[in-house]
Amino acid sequence: MLTYDDVVVARERIEGQIRRTPIEHSRTFSERTGADVRCKLELFQRTGAFKLRGATNRIATMDADQRAAGVVTASAGNHAQGVALAASRAGVDATVVMPEHAPISKIEATEGYGAEVVLHGADYDAAAEHAHAIEREQQRTYLHAFDDLAVMAGQGTVGLEIVEDCPAVETVVVPIGGGGLIAGIATAVQGLDPDIRVVGVQAAGAPSAFEAIQQGGVVELEAVDTIADGIATRAIGTTPYEVIRERVDTVVTVSDSAIAQAISLLVERSKVVVEGAGATPIAALLTEAFDFDDDETVVPVLSGGNIDPNVLTTVLMRGLVHSGRYVKLRTVLKDRPGALNELTRIIADNRANVYAIQHDRTARNIGMESAEVVLDLETRGQDHVSALIDKLEASGYPIELLL
Repeated sequence: MLTYDDVVVARERIEGQIRRTPIEHSRTFSERTGADVRCKLELFQRTGAFKLRGATNRIATMDADQRAAGVVTASAGNHAQGVALAASRAGVDATVVMPEHAPISKIEATEGYGAEVVLHGADYDAAAEHAHAIEREQQRTYLHAFDDLAVMAGQGTVGLEIVEDCPAVETVVVPIGGGGLIAGIATAVQGLDPDIRVVGVQAAGAPSAFEAIQQGGVVELEAVDTIADGIATRAIGTTPYEVIRERVDTVVTVSDSAIAQAISLLVERSKVVVEGAGATPIAALLTEAFDFDDDETVVPVLSGGNIDPNVLTTVLMRGLVHSGRYVKLRTVLKDRPGALNELTRIIADNRANVYAIQHDRTARNIGMESAEVVLDLETRGQDHVSALIDKLEASGYPIELLL
């Protein structure tokens, strides 16, 4: 079992090689939830995520022969970058196996830190199987992303910083993929103060820890499906599970929709870009996935910021649609001079802004003297959208809401 002393020793090993990331009070999320929310901004860690801590500590425990043979690992992205940088600093050759559909940004970043990247399999588990084959063939040391005591101890240094920098903390909310981060944090914070509550959060599409707690043992899911690729694991680690079972108070799940909304709000209100995994603690707070008191001091761990730009674009656009600030409408008007001008005048009078217009005389299911118009509009919220649609319909335009 991982101990508090393991985490303290890990901090001594990695000191000077990792950043002590800040904790900042969030007025936005405090007002929305009623809690005293103070975010642990681990996305500002070197490589953009907490994984550098565990990788650095694990490599520091290797002997000379192991260092000479090199290391191999499997990762969806963040552990890959952590291992690549930690190995490069230590002068150790590193091979990283990533799922075939890993984000391009994470592949390029891993290569940029000096590791050789091999793409294999549809998810983390398939990549890990291939990495173990390389381990056997080349006699490399396998650096597990989470099921390793030294890795867990390194991740636990996040917990030491939380309690030291925010002594008032009552609840820490941590994302769970393989379980290494929450196992380390729970060990650290409860070693300093046993009364601190630890809440784990998973994506509903990858609930391996949630199911393990429910069923009383590690289970392997048939498949996972979530935008939070950093925690999309089919099974949590055996070693982290034992720590979670003993030291984590509750594990909850949140939907991809809630995660996307959290990402959007963090960008807009807190001015930070957080990946899906790192946004799950905020999603859990916003959806009240667990109970908390008014003014309770809650520290959500924003574990990483390495979100693929294409995913971020989609998430932000969906966030605008969800909040009623972007809308796509379809209508039909008479195909005559000035008809389109009359339509756009109503839109302008109601203070909506046109992003794009598609005007089509050849669309099916409309009259020969009509034209179909699809409008992409910037609006100011759901009430504004409803009022605009009411005004257009009152003016004789049939409206179909597309987005």
